[in-house]
Amino acid sequence: MNVSANDAKNPMSLKGRTIVVTGAGQGIGFAVSRMVTELGGNVVAIDMNEEGLKHLETELGDDRVAFYVGSVTDPDLVQSAVNGGVEKFGSINGLVNNAGITRPSMMLKMTLEQWNQVLDVHLTGTFICTQAVAKHMVARAKAGEDLKGSIVNISSDAGVQGTIGQINYSSAKAGAIGAAMSSARELAKYNIRANTVSFGMVETPMTEVIRGEKFRDTYLAKVALARWSLPEEAASPVCFLLSDAASYITGQRLSANGGSQMSL
Repeated sequence: MNVSANDAKNPMSLKGRTIVVTGAGQGIGFAVSRMVTELGGNVVAIDMNEEGLKHLETELGDDRVAFYVGSVTDPDLVQSAVNGGVEKFGSINGLVNNAGITRPSMMLKMTLEQWNQVLDVHLTGTFICTQAVAKHMVARAKAGEDLKGSIVNISSDAGVQGTIGQINYSSAKAGAIGAAMSSARELAKYNIRANTVSFGMVETPMTEVIRGEKFRDTYLAKVALARWSLPEEAASPVCFLLSDAASYITGQRLSANGGSQMSL
């Protein structure tokens, strides 16, 4: 892969790399996709939101984006996206497991359907996508390629401290952290890294209710920086972990939460 002098000096350059981003039609996924292309990479975008994916393609260019409409819980759709990305861009170099939904309910009233819906998208979807992308990258590594693969799971403070009314979401986000650590251990010998970014409150459609007047002051009081994160800010640590700037980081959880949850 040829890189310019400027790219060689930029450890966060993604020039020539292709990243699969799930939940790319809006919010964090959209912002990550935009930053990947700004850093020189290509995006294979997956989402149920066809309108959002078309907007992504229009903004970033159809030469930099291949999009697939469907659910990350559908193994055939995910495999088609991986195959299509390889066909269009030559290879897959990374994955961002970002797709997610919420089905809030207090634990004693939560239905099994609400539980399963959230676990299926956040956790089973993460497994399906990780397995599909990892199989491609491992095959390349076994063929002798100098692979620099990276997987980033999107988690949340809820996955390490719990949250009221979303035991399904908290459990799924805790699982995403465990999945990244297991992936890191299994894939390290192929030079594939796996990490997690845990966010606090990001300004996305999914957090509109909590950011509303009823809950705003209560939640902001817990944030040291006293403001919500912008999606663009959320994209930066994800792209950092995708890049060579994080070449010796694997199996870790990076908290990007404005100081709402601190630990050693």
